[in-house]
Amino acid sequence: MSAHATDLADQSDQTRPAAPTDPTDPLARERAHLAASRAALRAMREDVEALDISDVTANWVNAAVLQAQIDDRIKALADLAHTPLFFGRLDYLHPVGGELADGTQRPADAEGTKGTKDTEGAAAQQPLPEAAVQPLYIGRRHVHDAEGDPMVIDWRAPVSQPFYRASKQDPQDVGMRRRFGYTGGELTAYEDEHLSGPTGPSSPTGPTGAETDPAVTEATVSKLLQQEIERPRVGPMRDIVATIQPEQDEIVRAGLSGSVCVQGGPGTGKTAVGLHRVAYLLYAHRERLARTGTLVIGPNRSFLHYIEQVLPALGELEVQQTTVDDLVAGGHEVRGEDCAATAVVKGDARMAEVLRRAVRSHVTLPTEALMVVRGSRRWRVPAYELTEIVEELLARDIRYGAAREALPQRIAHTVLVRMEQAGEAPDDRVQDAVARSAAVKAAVKEIWPVVDPAKLVLRLLSDEAFLAEHAEGLLTADEQKLLLWAKPARSVRTAKWSAADLVLIDEAADLVVRTHSLGHVVVDEAQDLSPMQYRAVGRRCTTGSATVLGDLAQGTTPWATRSWAEALAHLGKPEAAVEELTAGFRVPREVIAYASRLLPAISPGLAAVESVRETPGSLVVREVADPAELTAAVVAACRASLAHEGSIGLIAADARVPVLAEALTEAGLPYLAPGEETTADSRLTLVPASLAKGLEYDHVVLDEPAAVVDGEPDERTGLRRLYVCLTRAVSGLTALHSAPLPEALATTGPETS
Repeated sequence: MSAHATDLADQSDQTRPAAPTDPTDPLARERAHLAASRAALRAMREDVEALDISDVTANWVNAAVLQAQIDDRIKALADLAHTPLFFGRLDYLHPVGGELADGTQRPADAEGTKGTKDTEGAAAQQPLPEAAVQPLYIGRRHVHDAEGDPMVIDWRAPVSQPFYRASKQDPQDVGMRRRFGYTGGELTAYEDEHLSGPTGPSSPTGPTGAETDPAVTEATVSKLLQQEIERPRVGPMRDIVATIQPEQDEIVRAGLSGSVCVQGGPGTGKTAVGLHRVAYLLYAHRERLARTGTLVIGPNRSFLHYIEQVLPALGELEVQQTTVDDLVAGGHEVRGEDCAATAVVKGDARMAEVLRRAVRSHVTLPTEALMVVRGSRRWRVPAYELTEIVEELLARDIRYGAAREALPQRIAHTVLVRMEQAGEAPDDRVQDAVARSAAVKAAVKEIWPVVDPAKLVLRLLSDEAFLAEHAEGLLTADEQKLLLWAKPARSVRTAKWSAADLVLIDEAADLVVRTHSLGHVVVDEAQDLSPMQYRAVGRRCTTGSATVLGDLAQGTTPWATRSWAEALAHLGKPEAAVEELTAGFRVPREVIAYASRLLPAISPGLAAVESVRETPGSLVVREVADPAELTAAVVAACRASLAHEGSIGLIAADARVPVLAEALTEAGLPYLAPGEETTADSRLTLVPASLAKGLEYDHVVLDEPAAVVDGEPDERTGLRRLYVCLTRAVSGLTALHSAPLPEALATTGPETS
């Protein structure tokens, strides 16, 4: 195979379609390997489908469980016609151990290593002849032939790591990295990057052979990489496994034991990084996470629908996905809505202490002795001893429910001590019988009654005196007034709970019975969570770890996160590492630069995203002089955008959506709502500004930016909402306005036209 120039700026020979019928052409050989790999995957699937479990299961339950596992395996081995089986290739200079290729044995420092280690001795220090190099193909899943030899290596295997991290300065024993280009599932192009010479890293060379600045060469963006990033998108979010960048890969492969917080501006890929991190952790810690579970939390159901296909495309079918509201619902339905001021107080971390006081207030210190009848004997436990037991349980500060379960056993133990002092020889069965006796049950009911979390919250929001008693020194009188319902509900069933109320009920429930903890939790758009919502998420990973994803500049709730240190403290993970992604890959440079004008007003001190993609003409900001003509101009812009490939998003202030919906219908332009899947025939989505966060479209038409700002309770929140809307475009943004633009955007610059 002829060598390609090492400078990725010279792509004329490196990225090209070639005649597949020529047996001497490298592309023809790669296509042949793709065909053979697909055949091998098909054979793997057929082997599983042919399994006969009738003679290996003891009963129908075992058979059902095993069959379910087989069915899941068959699904995981599906060959998706339009999804490349492999997207890259590594040619190592030295042999690579099989344990690194199939992932069955990971090196001690596999998490966070810079490369693989050579264990073949001195003889292995010399690079192999080109003919002896066995290329490793990197793909979404492992594929092996009939003999068990790998044909495609899972991207998560340790041996695949250099595909994402190797460079000319740090080749990691890789001689050549090859990227593949696909069109509709067909391999149509390839691009080579030579990283090492026979004795070390090669000097970067330009098209003419002259040496160039290594930093310049490293910064040059691969054409195939850029084409994959810019490929028009129709349907839900797709994975980025072929385009993960080194700084993203470090986060993806971070260890399971530690929590990570990712601050990333628009287009930095933080959501995709979080999802690929889940896929990696499930690969590296399969058995542990199978026992403890994983969970992905998103801001709303439209967002979850948008991302729901990413993990299945990576072979992970069992990861739960939910919103914070659904996470804490507990069978209750949100039927009410709080004003912003009330929601802020309900979401404040001080409410946790109010609830703790309210729960513990149900404990009553005993004032009378307890008499237990056992056969012909009567055993008396004086009030002061009962008080000592109760105070000791309160001092331990264990869950209310756990203490209530312990109380009868503690009382019974006291009775057993008296029996032993009287010469009897009671055993554990006697203690259990005493604990279950009517007298002890009655005492426990009186001293430590059952607490219903929902009824407790209902009382706090309805009973002024009860709230004042437990909020004293924590909440001001005005804050307490905000919490009280104007018309208290008669029961839990008739209460019109708000989303913030359900978080309070969840907190109270955890005070009574400990919430089950998962192995790993990912929470996206975390900047919009209240302190109490962080606590609710944190309860789901008290014994596990978390990946927190967000952007402080995109916080659009009245209680939006002010700093990640504060947020992580509420989450219960103050030691979590905070990583910042500042390189943008999705949003064009012209668009993100325009939106970043808002940063000094919405998030002072936060670094602007530096996009690697320069796309002239990607930004159009146009004034419509006559406000009456604005809607027609927006519809015309949508029609013009539909002439391009990919998805189109029309984003508007929530109040403007009905008007635009009617105009689109009259114009004969079918449209979808957020969460509905785009297709080749339906590519336009009408998006309320309040639901735009986290979504992406190839082309965005933004209606009246001033209306987006005015739709929020304050200017800062409105400008943050506008920042979100401005940064949803992957290829182009057209903003139309008749009202004056916000001051930061009003100045005409090279980005506007």
